[in-house]
Order: sequence, then structure tokens, then C-alpha cells
Amino acid sequence: MSAVSIEERHPKMENEEKTSSMSNSGGGEGSLDRLLPSVSTGLSPRKRTTSQCKSEPPLLRTSKRTIYTAGRPPWYNEHGTQSKEAFVIGLCGGSASGKTTVARKIIEALDVPWVVLLSMDSFYKVLSSDEQALAASNDYNFDHPDAFDFDLLTHTLRKLKQGKSVKIPVYDFTTHGRQKEWKTVYGASVIIFEGIMSFADKALLQLLDMKIFVDTDSDIRLVHRLRRDITERGRDIEGVIKQYNKFVKPAFEQYIEPTMRLADIVVPRGGGNMVAIDLIVQHVHSQLEERKLRWDMAALASAHQAQPLPQTLSVLESTPQVKGMHTIIRNKETSRDEFIFYSKRLMRLLIERALSFLPSQVHIVQTPQGEDYEGRTFHGKRITGVSILRAGETMEPALRAVCKDVRIGKILIQTNQDTGEPELHYLRLPKDISEDHVILMDCTVSTGAAAMMAVRVLLDHDVQEDKILLVSLLMAEMGVHSVAYAFPQVKIITTAVDKKVNDLFHIIPGIGNFGDRYFGTDAPPDWSDEDMDEPSY
Repeated sequence: MSAVSIEERHPKMENEEKTSSMSNSGGGEGSLDRLLPSVSTGLSPRKRTTSQCKSEPPLLRTSKRTIYTAGRPPWYNEHGTQSKEAFVIGLCGGSASGKTTVARKIIEALDVPWVVLLSMDSFYKVLSSDEQALAASNDYNFDHPDAFDFDLLTHTLRKLKQGKSVKIPVYDFTTHGRQKEWKTVYGASVIIFEGIMSFADKALLQLLDMKIFVDTDSDIRLVHRLRRDITERGRDIEGVIKQYNKFVKPAFEQYIEPTMRLADIVVPRGGGNMVAIDLIVQHVHSQLEERKLRWDMAALASAHQAQPLPQTLSVLESTPQVKGMHTIIRNKETSRDEFIFYSKRLMRLLIERALSFLPSQVHIVQTPQGEDYEGRTFHGKRITGVSILRAGETMEPALRAVCKDVRIGKILIQTNQDTGEPELHYLRLPKDISEDHVILMDCTVSTGAAAMMAVRVLLDHDVQEDKILLVSLLMAEMGVHSVAYAFPQVKIITTAVDKKVNDLFHIIPGIGNFGDRYFGTDAPPDWSDEDMDEPSY
């Protein structure tokens, strides 16, 4: 797409950029081969009092819908692979040009539920002690490209585009350093990345699917800065004008304005130019339609017919006790109290069985009689349980009963009624889960769609596939095959496998809606086994 400048006949100027993308770190002249615009020296600092990460808040409510700006993982096919990456929009422009306003209006007009808004403000470099001293005396150049950690920024945006989990630094402009706690952000259908130097790095440019330059008149930008800095930051008018003339204006002319030639679309007058925003939204919609991946249940159902059960599956031995408990919980006449009691008994047996697949090593201890005993102990860093809400949560007590101090995470997956695709709505995982052995818990698995997405979430958080154990009270053969085919190293443990799934994707003969029977809630007439439990297909 060639660069296009979009004009509107009846412009309406509204809103200002709420948080400036401008700040910098110093740097005199030097070799900046990776930067496209020419680079020299001469720019000095600006003092900032607040820090704000524009990936917040996680919810953006518009007149049409709630947009989850914390993101979600793109969906994956029956092979467990992602066929399309997220669509990344790069927004560049001078300080107070209206980039944030344009980004928000694009998000509202797109009307898609999963968007990440990423700001360059989060990626200023960590200053040395000498640089800290310069910054404290306003002698450090915060408007220079060297101010930004482009390596971290490129790595972060690349992972986000791939649908993986990333941690975003939070830069504190009062201390000129990063806060201890970083923010976790997940991938999305659309990523909007904005900043004054968005087009200044070659590697970063390669990640952008669409490049937009917000071209606002310098007088308007100065008015925006005056209004913002005086009302929000308590500065005097003379100081703001002096700062603008000495640092901000030269930075725009030297580093920012030359990158306009790289833009696919130039948007005059910022957020007031709805013609330009509508054109951008139309193009993004067409790209999303091309990238769309529908979850084909019929293909999934027929993919593994007549295949033997995988070797990664372990089914609890069907002893008279296990068979008797299944008889009770499958009986539609069983009371809720008895259903809960015998379900808990089965869960305890299931968890004990799952633990037997964890790695162990020889461990010798001395008995009270002074004799050595050669036993075994867990050989790994940690065990973490992750439940697929809501039914998977019922298995947590059984895990806690046999694993002292086990860490617990939760995942909520729901089905999009318009597309039929499972979508991640809630995610809370313990820190540093990548090194753990994870027991993924759900009570029923019919098609395996939600279980597959949950496994993908763990993999995207760098959990090793061979360290994931999927445990479920009841599974359909279809779900077993789906998970095993997509993730051949995941161990699957269950108490029983039923052969059939009907046209509504209910397990046959099945157990009913586990969540409703356990929690005492009523299922809708068209419920599926996993709609309320995982809830998903």
C-alpha cells in the first residue's frame, strides 16, 4: 500500500493525546546504523512526573461493546498450530499529535473484542548512575532515539504478534527507571503500537502490517502540550514553551518528521479526521477477514475415526470401586450431595494417578531404627495446578490434599456464539510457571477444543509440552485424539473414556453437565457437556 494522505472536508478537532509518547534518553552523536532517519546530537531533556502504560486499562468500553485490551491468544487449528499472526498497526507522530486519540477511535470503529494497545513509553532504557544524575538536573536527552530499548521492544512486539505472553516494563518518569513489577500482556487479533519513534528501527518496521503517521500542525501540538502540561502537570506557560522550542520541536524535525515517508497512510489533524480512520478500519477489517480461522468441529470429529487410542493416554483401572462410583455419578437420579461426594472420591484417585507420572529420583533416608531406606522423591522444580473454569476448579481441593503448598492458576475459556470459536476471557497463572510441571484440570472433555486452547496458553507462557499433564474425570475418544494429535508430548489421564459424541457434541453415554450437577445450577436447554464446565466446545 503506497503512502496516502487523507483529508476531510469538515474537520472537527476533538480530544488531545492524553499521555505523551515523548521522553528520551540521551546520547550525543554516534553511529546509529539501524535507525532509518539521520541522527545527530543536540537535544536535551524533559521532566516528567507520571508514568502510564497504555496497555491499560484491560477493558475499554465503547457504545457497542467491551473491548479486552489485555488481549487473548489467537485460535489454533486441530494441529495445535497458529495459522495467522496478529495484525499490527504502527502509529507514529510528534508529541501531542493525537496518536492516542487516533488509536482509541480505531479500536472503537474496528468493533473487535481483542485488542492490545502498546506504547513506546514503556520501553525507555534503564539509566546508569551518571545518566540518572543528568536526568535529575534536566541535562539528559529524552528525545533521542538512543533513549529507547529497541531490542527489548522488538522482542516484545514479535512475541505479541505470535500470540505469546509478554511482560511489559513500567517506566517511572519520577525516578527515571523501571518499576519492579512488570505488566503481563497477551496476544490479540489486533495490536496497535504507538510512539514518537515507532518507525525509527528497521527490525521494528518489519513487524508492522500497517504504518500510520499522525500529522498534526505544530501550533495545534503546542496548544495540546500547553493544555496538558499546565492542567495535568502543574507547569507554568513559560517553562512549557521554552521546553518545546529547545527540545521537542528540534526532535520532531530531526527524528520524527523524516519517518513520515515510511507511512502507508498519513492522517492530517489526528483524531478529528474520521474519513482517514474509516479508511484504516476498512483495510484492517479486510485483513482480519483474510486471516480468520474458523473452528471446524466436523473436521475435528472425523479426523481420528477408527484410530487406536494414543499411548499418551492413561485410564484409571476400572476396578469394582471405580465402576461403582461411575455408576453413581452417571445416574441422573443421583442427588447432588451424593454426586459431589463420589466425584470427589474419583478426583482424589485421579490426581494420585497423575502424580505417578511426574519425574522422580532415588532418595535415601534413615529410618528411626537407624537403617537406610531407598525411596524416591520428586525430581523437578515445582508442581503447579491450572484449572479450566468453572468445573475444573472442583478438582483443586483434591490436588491440594496431596500436594502441599501447590500453586494454582485459573483459565476461563468461553465460546463465541457468533463464530463458534473458543476464546480466552480470564487468565491467572503463577509467576515463573515456565519451569514447572503443570497439572491441567477439567472435569469433562468432549471435542477437546477448550483443552487444546488451555494447553496452547501454557505453551505460550513457555511451559514445556512434556511437562503438562491433562487430567479429566471423563473424556470422549474424540477429545483424546484431538489433544494427543495436536500435542503428542502432553500426558492425558482420566478415569474413563466414552466412545461417542453426538451432533450437539455431548459425550455419550456421558455424565451430563458436570458443572450444573456439582454446583446445583440449571443448564440451558441447548447445553453441551463443556459449555458450562470449561466452558467451551
